Amino acid sequence: MLAILAPVLVFGLVIFVHELGHFIAAKAVGVYAPRFSIGFGPSLFRKRWGETEYILALLPLGGYVRMASRLDEDAALLEGGSEVAPRPDSPSYDPNAMIPFGPLPIPEKRLFESKPLPARLLILIAGVTMNVLLTFVIGVGLALHFGRAVTPSRVVGRVIVPANAPALAELHSGDTVLAVNGRRVTTWEDVDQGIASSGDTVVFQTTRATVRVPLGGARGASVEEILGAVDVQRPSVLDTVLSNGRAYEAGLRSRDSVVAIDGQPIRSWAELVAMVNRSPERTLRFTVRRAGKTFDVNVAPKETVDTMPITHEVKTVGKIGAGPSNDVTIREPLGFDAAIKTGARTTWYMGGAIVDIVKKLVTRRISVRQLSGPVGITQMSVEAARSGLESLFGLIALLSINVAILNMLPIPILDGGQILINVLESAKGKPFSLRTREYILRFGLLAIALLFVVVMYNDTHSWFTWLANWVGKLRG
Repeated sequence: MLAILAPVLVFGLVIFVHELGHFIAAKAVGVYAPRFSIGFGPSLFRKRWGETEYILALLPLGGYVRMASRLDEDAALLEGGSEVAPRPDSPSYDPNAMIPFGPLPIPEKRLFESKPLPARLLILIAGVTMNVLLTFVIGVGLALHFGRAVTPSRVVGRVIVPANAPALAELHSGDTVLAVNGRRVTTWEDVDQGIASSGDTVVFQTTRATVRVPLGGARGASVEEILGAVDVQRPSVLDTVLSNGRAYEAGLRSRDSVVAIDGQPIRSWAELVAMVNRSPERTLRFTVRRAGKTFDVNVAPKETVDTMPITHEVKTVGKIGAGPSNDVTIREPLGFDAAIKTGARTTWYMGGAIVDIVKKLVTRRISVRQLSGPVGITQMSVEAARSGLESLFGLIALLSINVAILNMLPIPILDGGQILINVLESAKGKPFSLRTREYILRFGLLAIALLFVVVMYNDTHSWFTWLANWVGKLRG
C-alpha cells in the first residue's frame, strides 16, 4: 500500500495544486473552464456544478483544467484531452448550457485569447505560484510541528577544499570550532551563520589553530562555497537505507553503526563516505554493530557518475544507497512568526538549489545522467514515506518548487514557453500563423520527449544491466 499511496500523494498533490492555480485564475478573469479533473483516465466520479464539470479519475497522479480557446485542438493536447459534446438524447445534455454540455456557443469574451495580456499572464503564472505557495505552506507546517533542528556539536567532519580556497586545508576533520570571526559559537548553526555574515575573510578559531580563509575577489572563494565545503561531524550510523541500494542488498539496515571498513576504524560519516566513494564495484568488508552485536558484511559500492559539490568535477564514485543518521541534531519548538520565517527560508533555499542545478546542467557542470524521472521519484517517495511524515512532505515541497521552476523554462509546451509566446504575439500585434504555432508545438513536444527518454533511461538502465547479467549467467 505504501508503494501505491506515497507516489499518489507526491505526484497527485503537486500537480493538482498546479492545475488548481490555473483554474482559479481562469475563473477569476472570466475564462470559460468546462472541466477540472483530478487524475487521468476513466472517471470514477463526475459532477457538474455551474458551468464546470468536476471529475475524479482512475489515475490520481495530478489532473488538468480545460479552458475555452480558439485553438481548442492544440489546447486539448496540452491540457489533457478534447471535449466532446453529448448527444441531444444523452442524460448529460443541457439545452441551456454552452459547449460541450449543450448547444450554446461560447461567447468570444469567454475565450482565453480574448483576454488582455495581463489576464492571460495571470492564468499562465498562477500554476507555478501555487506550487511555490505549497512549498511555503509545507515548510511552515513542518516547522510548527517538528520545530527547528539544532546541532549542538561544533566538531568539524567533512572538509572539501575548493581550488580557490587552499587555506581551508588548514581546517581539519575533528577540529572543534570555538569562534567564527571572533564571535563565540555554541551550535553548528552558529558556525554557518558566522560564515554567511563574513566580509572579505572568514576566520575559524579552533582548539588546534586559527584558520583564515580569504573570500571574494579574483582568487577568493564565495560564502556559499565555504558553507558547502565545511560540515559538522556526523556518526557513522545509517539512517535511510534505500531498498534498491547495495547496502540493503548486503543486509545493512537503518540504525546500523559502521565501526570499520576492511579493518580500518571508521569514526565519522565523512570517513565512511570517503572510503565508499573511492571503491566503486570493489567489495568492502563492513564491520557493523547492531543491537549490541558486532558482525561483518560484504558490500560492493555501486559505480555511479556524480558531480562533486564544491569542485563541480564529474567523477565516477561508489555509492551504497544509504544516508547518515541525524543523531547530532535536537529539536527546538518554534512559534508561528519563527515558523513563517523558516518556511520562507526553506522555499528560497530549495528554489535557489533548483535554479543552480539548471544552470549547471546548461553549462554542463552537472551530467544529465544524474536526473531522475517518474520511476526514480516514485522510489524516492516510498523511501521518504518509510522515513516518516517529515521526509515525505519535505520531498513534496522540493518536488513542488521543482515543478514551479522547470515550468518557467522557455519551452513552448511549458508555462514559461506559453508566457513567452503570448508576450511575443502581443508585441507583434497579432497571433502567430497556424503553421508557426504547429512548428512551435512540435519543438516543445520534441524537447519534452527527449528529456523523458533521458530520465527514463537513468531510472531503468540499471534494471536492464541486471537483466543482461542474469541472462549471461544462465547462458554460462
